[in-house]
Amino acid sequence: MNNPEISVIIPVYNEEESLPALFERLFPVLDGLKRPYEVIFVNDGSRDATLPLLLREQKRCSDRVKVVDFNGNFGQHMAIMAGFGCARGKMVITLDADLQNPPEEISRMVQCVDEGHDVVGTVRKVRRDSLFRKTASRLVNRLTNRITGLSLRDYGCMLRAYRRDIVDIINESAETTTFIPALAQKFAINPIEIDVAHSEREKGQSKYSLFRLIRLNFDLMTGFSLAPLQAVTMSGMLISLLSFLFAVFMFIRRLVVGPEAEGVFTLLAILFLLMGVTISCIGIQGEYVGRIYQEVRKRPRYVVRKVYGAWEERDGHA
Repeated sequence: MNNPEISVIIPVYNEEESLPALFERLFPVLDGLKRPYEVIFVNDGSRDATLPLLLREQKRCSDRVKVVDFNGNFGQHMAIMAGFGCARGKMVITLDADLQNPPEEISRMVQCVDEGHDVVGTVRKVRRDSLFRKTASRLVNRLTNRITGLSLRDYGCMLRAYRRDIVDIINESAETTTFIPALAQKFAINPIEIDVAHSEREKGQSKYSLFRLIRLNFDLMTGFSLAPLQAVTMSGMLISLLSFLFAVFMFIRRLVVGPEAEGVFTLLAILFLLMGVTISCIGIQGEYVGRIYQEVRKRPRYVVRKVYGAWEERDGHA
């Protein structure tokens, strides 16, 4: 398969239980498109039987399947970036391996690209997640859109399609940390979002803990906007003004009423509030400094142990 028209990239991390069902559903969908395609699995440092299952599938479909094997866990977005570097199709589709987003939706995304859209985003129409996760996701999506100036309804759904020129631009972006859907949205000329089905995870466990989700959203907000820093500056100016007015009030009150010991706990509460605000502001500034630190180190974003495929087999890093 020298010139695939469609490349499907699937990051995989400890998904040995989900892979057989994924193989069973994915390839009939792609065969039904009647177009040349390739599937790139990126093993993101799995510690179970994921890699042997991927290699067995690669041998069975050696003309259509490539396996990129990382030497550690570098995260979902870096796995997709590695897949972008290997993809040769005019159209690139990303898909999670857990089957929460059905592969059967791929045909609709291909149709959208054929209609002229350079980025096809997806929105989970009926999410099969907990109420807490759905509510938190909705709030984060709204907040992120306000901060970054983007207009994405669902940042967490990785079932997406990209035209070749968008993938090439993303590949040229040498950021140490990035958020691919938002980055593509920045470069897109004619993006679209469509509703897709969403299923409960039947096997395995979610790889995104609450801490990792918070971490990812910090990367998103600090990577695409200076709004948090500007908010810190405005908050500092406002608090300084209020503190000055409060000091003037206390001075006048002392002249009129006289000294007294009342209100000590109120002052302590105000002090703790201001300390909390100060620490939060330092934390936001630290996020930006940390990103600068990561960029200037120039360390590889990921390290590839080996690439398995009939058309290529090599070692490397990026």
